[in-house]
Amino acid sequence: MLKVRVIPTLLWKNFGLVKGVGFNSWRRIGSVLPAVKVFNTRQVDELMVLDINATEEGRDPDFEMVAEIAHECFVPLTIGGGISNIGQIKTLLQLGADKVSINSAAFQNPALITEAANKFGAQCIVAGIDAVQSEDGRYYCYSHAGKQSTQMEAVGWARKMEETGAGEILLTDVKLDGTMQGYNQPLIKEVAAAVSIPVIASGGAGKLEDFSEAIENGASALAVASLFQFTEMTPLEIKKYLFKNNIPVRSSTIRYS
Repeated sequence: MLKVRVIPTLLWKNFGLVKGVGFNSWRRIGSVLPAVKVFNTRQVDELMVLDINATEEGRDPDFEMVAEIAHECFVPLTIGGGISNIGQIKTLLQLGADKVSINSAAFQNPALITEAANKFGAQCIVAGIDAVQSEDGRYYCYSHAGKQSTQMEAVGWARKMEETGAGEILLTDVKLDGTMQGYNQPLIKEVAAAVSIPVIASGGAGKLEDFSEAIENGASALAVASLFQFTEMTPLEIKKYLFKNNIPVRSSTIRYS
């Protein structure tokens, strides 16, 4: 098994960090750059920064801010929000992003995933899936920060993203996001079983057992937001727990012998 990655997720809106519940009721929780500096010291494996307003406002990513974030970030960095063309992706990578997360634009133009993967490598392209369960029990993808239904089933869309060239799937249950009630384990299991590329579990982590269960269900990485922002839990604590449960993690302070 590859070593599991722990990835803090920072949601960025109007120059500040925010956090909500179910992609709604956003409240300001701080500034981006200080948070990046803190996570640099906390043995995180990667960092994800998502601009949740860019697509809705129909604007480019804030390249100036991305450059500042990349300058301060000493771990692999994923940038998302407002990405809709190859030129933007090229600029973000040149500014220091290691990966880009694409969600809404992929529904409008799936070929963008293929073009980006061919030009920059699949390892740079993360396909975001924001899923909501409908009355028929199935999970459907939503775009524009969870506001617009696409009528695409989550599992089928995950397969489509893999076929078109995405290197990873960022899988979020919209209704669980920010609740700290636990990841949607059945959804993780279903999507992970449907694709061969890594699945990043996202949305709802609230206790240590959520992380090991997500890995057991096929996740390769763990995205965490509220748990780091509103509790005392640290990335190292998660890694120690996983290590004790025979799940390999990256850490300079955990003995592997």
